[in-house]
Amino acid sequence: MTVWDALVGQRHVVGTLGRAAGGDGMTHAWLFTGPPGSGRSNAALAFAAALQCDRAGCGDCHACRTTLGRTHADVTLVRTEKLSIGVDEVRDLVRRSALAPNGTRWQVMIVEDADRLTDQACNALLKAIEEPTARTVWLLCAPSAEDVLVTIRSRCRLVTLTTPHAADVTDFLVRTEGVGEPLAAHAARASQGHIGRARALALDEETRNRRAEVVRLPARLTSLGSCMNAASNLLDVAKAEAEAQTTALDAREKAELDRAYGVEGRGKRPKEYAPALRDLEKGQKTRSKRRLLDVVDRGLMDLVSVYRDAIALKMGAPGRLVNEEIRADVATLARRSTPEANLRRIEAIFAAREQMLEFNVPPVMALESMMVALRLEGGTR
Repeated sequence: MTVWDALVGQRHVVGTLGRAAGGDGMTHAWLFTGPPGSGRSNAALAFAAALQCDRAGCGDCHACRTTLGRTHADVTLVRTEKLSIGVDEVRDLVRRSALAPNGTRWQVMIVEDADRLTDQACNALLKAIEEPTARTVWLLCAPSAEDVLVTIRSRCRLVTLTTPHAADVTDFLVRTEGVGEPLAAHAARASQGHIGRARALALDEETRNRRAEVVRLPARLTSLGSCMNAASNLLDVAKAEAEAQTTALDAREKAELDRAYGVEGRGKRPKEYAPALRDLEKGQKTRSKRRLLDVVDRGLMDLVSVYRDAIALKMGAPGRLVNEEIRADVATLARRSTPEANLRRIEAIFAAREQMLEFNVPPVMALESMMVALRLEGGTR
């Protein structure tokens, strides 16, 4: 076992990072990029463990175990459930980066969502990267290099992860989760290489059922009424999944706040409690919005996979479909449409995605417009 075992299908990345941890090509700032689910954050955390390990990532020592467990004193990890990372949070991070490490190796600063830094936060981070301390390493993660301020990415060594092959994901699920090969193969294909999504599909039947409901929508879009219903159904499915992810966390945070201010024991609320509660509820509302958009976005990518399957089937492309389990529905799409029309439908999905993520269009409006654009030719009005 080594710290690299959780990186699926990233042999070239493991080689680069392993050599750097051993002293070959080491630098003070790194930028990890790759599509969602490729393992950017896992790669950064594994590299941090290797940097703290006397054997460059053995996976068994105290440094490796505490780093991977996110409890190492000299490894700071910043991730956000909000829509952005603000300047105050980055300034605190910069101040910590200037401290000497407690141990004998590195002070490692990991920013999981570097693409969510505000302009002010970017400027605060830039100065720290431009003038690094001798034993500080910055590890930034983003979907692509273009998502990071050019002056920051120009000072980082780029590490590019790729989407893992389905066979690699299948093997990973069988090996680490004890999942049967047929279910693991289904989860690997359905996730389209997204490791976290594949794990959820393999281990949770409700997650599989929600996805099955989404991918069956395209064949049903035969009228304007069915399009409106589909938009509503997709949003309802997304809300249910997002609420399942946040409800328990919200309740736990509220209980922790009550204990911190003595509300739980005394029943009285000190004057400092009300503003703290407002801040907590504001943060939870922002997190809930992001979770909903993330789940909707995942549903949109599932829809894209159906239209890609239809194009592949129509063109006679070799290999299994992503959605092999609904081959009959895919065949209906291929028969009733053309590859060009399905490409336009994929464009409509990405347009809706951009409206919600970039222009803050309410999801219900973006989804209704999108579903109308996805309607099958020859359907009723």
